[in-house]
Amino acid sequence: MNILITGGAGFIGSNFITYFLKQNPLIKIINIDKLTYAGELSNLSEIKSNKNYKFVEGDICDRALIESLFKQYNFNSVIHFAAESHVDNSIKRPNEFINTNVLGTFNLIDVAKNHWMAEPNKVKKGYETSRFHHISTDEVFGSLGNTGLFTEQTPYAPNSPYSASKASSDFIVRSYFHTYGMNVVTTNCSNNYGPRQHDEKLIPTIIRRALKGESIPIYGKGDNIRDWLYVKDHCKGIDLAFSKGVSGETYNIGGKNERDNLYIANAICDILDKKLPKNTSYKEQITFVKDRPGHDFRYAIDATKIEKELGWKAEENFETGIRKTVDWYIKKYNI
Repeated sequence: MNILITGGAGFIGSNFITYFLKQNPLIKIINIDKLTYAGELSNLSEIKSNKNYKFVEGDICDRALIESLFKQYNFNSVIHFAAESHVDNSIKRPNEFINTNVLGTFNLIDVAKNHWMAEPNKVKKGYETSRFHHISTDEVFGSLGNTGLFTEQTPYAPNSPYSASKASSDFIVRSYFHTYGMNVVTTNCSNNYGPRQHDEKLIPTIIRRALKGESIPIYGKGDNIRDWLYVKDHCKGIDLAFSKGVSGETYNIGGKNERDNLYIANAICDILDKKLPKNTSYKEQITFVKDRPGHDFRYAIDATKIEKELGWKAEENFETGIRKTVDWYIKKYNI
C-alpha cells in the first residue's frame, strides 16, 4: 500500500510520518514537500533510511508532477498536510496562501479523483478503500467570545487570508465527496505545539528569545486565547480518522487546553527559571507589542465527536506537554 503525504517535512507532517511508520511498518510513504522556509528535512532524520519512506522535493501546485507521482507509485490514499499556515505571513503575502492552500488542494484531489474514480459515484476496481484525508484548522470557524466551543456544525467565518484559504480548501474537498462520491475525510485541529515546530511560531519564539536574553513579544495585552494540542496527540487523532473515520465526515481534534498568550509566556518562563536559572526571571523579558490586524480573540474546539465515535483522547495536558516541548527546544538551541 502506497500513501502520498504532502508537506511531510513541516511541523505536523514530520511528526505524523514518524509516528505513522512505527504504527504501520508495511505501508510505504512517499512524502512530497516544497521545502519552503517551514520545511526541514532534519525533521525526518530518524526515518530517512527506512526502506518504506521516500522523499520527493516538489510543489503540489505542479499538476504534471502530481500526475506523474500517481502514475509511478499508484497511490492508494493521500494525507494532505501541505499548507502555508502562518497568519502574519498571509496578511503580507496572501497570494502564496491562495496558490498553495486552494489551487494545491484542488490539484491533489482532482488528480486523485481521476486515478481512483471511473465516473461520479463509481470507484475503479482496486481503489475501493482509497481515501483522501485533508488536514485543516479551527481558524476556519472564525473567533469565539468568552464562551462556547467550535463543533463540526459551527458555520465557517474565516477572518484572515490564511483561514479563508483553508476554508476554501475544506469546501473543495467536501464538494468532491458530494459531487463525485470520493472517499474523503477532513480533520480540523486546534493550535498544535511540540517538537519540530518552526521557529516563527509563538511557543518556539518565546523559548528562543528567552534563552537569547531578547525581548519576548506578546501581541496586545496577551489575552488572546487558544486551545493547545500536543502534536503527538494530534497525530494519533489523524491516524484514527484516516483509518476509521466515516467517509464525508469532518472531525474536530482539540486539546481542551485553553490558555491565553500571556499565560503561555509566563509558564515557559517559570520552567526556564527552574531549569536554567539566571539572576533575574525570564518573565522580565516579556514585552507587549502592537496587536496584529484581525486578531481572533479566542478559539476552542469541542472534540466530543472523535472521542465518542473513534475513541480518541488527548494524553497530554498543557502543563505536561509544555515541559516536554521546552526540553526539546533547549536541546535544539544547544543550551
